[in-house]
Amino acid sequence: MQVPLDASSPVLTLPNGWQPDLTGALETAVAVLAILVAGFLLIRLTHVFARGTVRTLMARESLGGAVSELSVAEMKKRQDTIEALVVNVVRFFVLLIAGLMVLERIFRLDVGPAVAGLGVAGIAVGLGTQSLVRDYLNGALIMLENQYSIGDVVNVAGVGGVVEEFTLRRTTLRDLSGAVHTIPNGQITIASNLTRTWARVNEQVRVVYGTDLDLARRVIDQVGTEMAADPALAGQILEPPHVERISELGERGVAFLVLGKVPAAAQWAVAGEFRGRILQAFHAAGIEMPQAGVLAGEGTPTGVADASARTVRGRGRIG
Repeated sequence: MQVPLDASSPVLTLPNGWQPDLTGALETAVAVLAILVAGFLLIRLTHVFARGTVRTLMARESLGGAVSELSVAEMKKRQDTIEALVVNVVRFFVLLIAGLMVLERIFRLDVGPAVAGLGVAGIAVGLGTQSLVRDYLNGALIMLENQYSIGDVVNVAGVGGVVEEFTLRRTTLRDLSGAVHTIPNGQITIASNLTRTWARVNEQVRVVYGTDLDLARRVIDQVGTEMAADPALAGQILEPPHVERISELGERGVAFLVLGKVPAAAQWAVAGEFRGRILQAFHAAGIEMPQAGVLAGEGTPTGVADASARTVRGRGRIG
């Protein structure tokens, strides 16, 4: 079988009248290849851009002391998670658009109606899943800014507890009673981290009216100094608990505001130890603390107030 070839034209003449258009096929192949190469380069550029942007933002956050607390492995994990989120979103749209363009070039399809239909479908899906999108976006911001990590004690969306699990979509907390709370990240508008670097011992220590306030102040400060020097509490006290000021003159007596600075994770243990030592030190110094239910308000007759004070003193002594 002979195949006639016209040297002046790239069109082959085959039996049965079939004439393949080599020029058109070549143009189509080049166009498809260009689309695929452009899509590949765009995805690769997205990788580079996302990696650089995430690293820059993480470095900026580390200057504020938040991200700097993370280990190298944890920082790498967070960078990879956020980068993967950005790249996957871009990859989806690039592949979708490239696929439509390839179909148009190869099969000469009119993709206009398809694009319009996808736009309408995208709007419908977006309206239906906007809360889900909000969850992922807010989760990415929480992770990027290191607002909290697994093991932190936080208050979010009106719930407090230890962070047991954290993903881009949800945060899982376990409270003191053992209940597990699952919170979509989109519902988190304020996150209070109770275990970030350091915390305060913040106590109100009350004494009855008539107490030597200078003595009470010295006893409280002495308790804080002794705790700071106790080897059993080494590393748990950054600033000894001390009297900051008299914070209240209330119905139940005079209140001292006591403040101290401790590592965040030790705040509850140190506060409990401080309360126990204050009770012992006040008892040893003869300083009386008000009892619940016994008030000495304004307008109380002197005899009644004196009797109430004697009752409080009698009840407050041990032994």
